[in-house]
Amino acid sequence: MKRIIINWVVIILLQGVAYGQSVRNLINEGAELYKDGKYSEAEVNFKKSLDKKNDLFEGHFNLGDAYYKQGRYDEAIQSFKNALSFTDDNFKKAKIFHNIGNSLLKQEKYKESVEAYKNALKLNPDDLETKYNLSYALNKLKQQQNQSQNQNQNQNKDQNKDKNNNQNKNENQNKDRDNKDKQNDNKNKDDKQNQQRQQQQQKNQISKEEAQRILEALKDNEKELQKKLRKMQGKPVKTEKDW
Repeated sequence: MKRIIINWVVIILLQGVAYGQSVRNLINEGAELYKDGKYSEAEVNFKKSLDKKNDLFEGHFNLGDAYYKQGRYDEAIQSFKNALSFTDDNFKKAKIFHNIGNSLLKQEKYKESVEAYKNALKLNPDDLETKYNLSYALNKLKQQQNQSQNQNQNQNKDQNKDKNNNQNKNENQNKDRDNKDKQNDNKNKDDKQNQQRQQQQQKNQISKEEAQRILEALKDNEKELQKKLRKMQGKPVKTEKDW
């Protein structure tokens, strides 16, 4: 887009004296303040006019303009919608929808602004400014959707990356756990074997007391054997006669 957005803000003057001098003065004075850029003061006048006569189209419409210029877009939209209730003129309704579209556009609510501009063109198909703003809003909406799509794709990539990382992490943890379990099994097996060897060694070993008893028994046997040998040596040897 080569041009900036056209903000179609139209202050409507109250003509005639049908509503009384004070209401007309409040509307017209508010319009002058608005033109001078004194939007908050103009707002005050428009509100005062509505206090006197709340079903006043000009009061609601102009109050919406004053809110819009102050960047209070939600309040502006509400005032414009209020104005819709007090006119049957399609040209005025087209202006209202155009300004609602502008307020939504400022809030970057492009989809809603597109609908508002379409409603304006249904009532006033030849309005070039609304056509331009509709084209601009459609372009911004497309950019927004593309950006959202790219964000979703990047988010999905990140989620898949995190999923793969978690899967790899879980696999590594499982491997570590398996290795640890295997090491524990081997350790338990070695411990059991060592325990069995120790038990066997203990079984093959004799106590100190038992060894002492065996040694004493051997000594007693040896003494007994020595006695027998001495007896055999002291007995005379019997010889044969020589006939």
